[in-house]
Amino acid sequence: MKILGLIGGMSAESTTVYYQTLNGLVRARLGGLHSAQILLRSLDFAPIAKLQSAGDWDATGVILADAAARLEAAGAEAILICANTMHLNAPQVQAAVRCPLIHIGDATAEALKARGVTKALLLGTRFTMEKPFYAERLEAAGLGVLTPDPTDRERLHAIIYDELVVGVITEASRAAVLAMIDRGLAAGADGIIFGCTEIGLLLDPAAMPAPTVDTAIAHCEAAVDFALG
Repeated sequence: MKILGLIGGMSAESTTVYYQTLNGLVRARLGGLHSAQILLRSLDFAPIAKLQSAGDWDATGVILADAAARLEAAGAEAILICANTMHLNAPQVQAAVRCPLIHIGDATAEALKARGVTKALLLGTRFTMEKPFYAERLEAAGLGVLTPDPTDRERLHAIIYDELVVGVITEASRAAVLAMIDRGLAAGADGIIFGCTEIGLLLDPAAMPAPTVDTAIAHCEAAVDFALG
């Protein structure tokens, strides 16, 4: 079993999901008392969120690249960035290590195609929905991408940063995101991407009205595929 190096803390809420999911998947595949071999570098999210807001992605890239290099030096054989938005810095992270970066966008594209999705509604932070790094990765895999309208994007961004990353779950926010999904499907989407690793804390992908990929789960599945070879 290969050792997985996780860059977490962005947020701590979803990093917990990664740890539990990776171990559960390994146990399900190998049985008995097996668990995943994991190295975790959990970052303080507050200064990173401040840099995100300032648009200083070069600085966030330096932080994540340093984390990846530390994980590889400690024995990691692959790197996972446990956040969708921070894959904006995926090139800097991959350049900092010799081992592979398991990209959440690639894992998501494969999971969408396996579900027969051709055009997906991308839900995430405003950065993930509006900057090209994520949609272009999916489009390169042959998928169409839709995003909510500007008002919904702002509302969803606020739900993520003001509520989900600090463990707050409300029925009002659940209803708001479900309404965004209905509007996206009416606009032509035939699938849904929980493109923020915290959205799965708010909604159950199995209960959605169209095929849905929780990116945190898809990322973990791809990582376990790699780890178990």
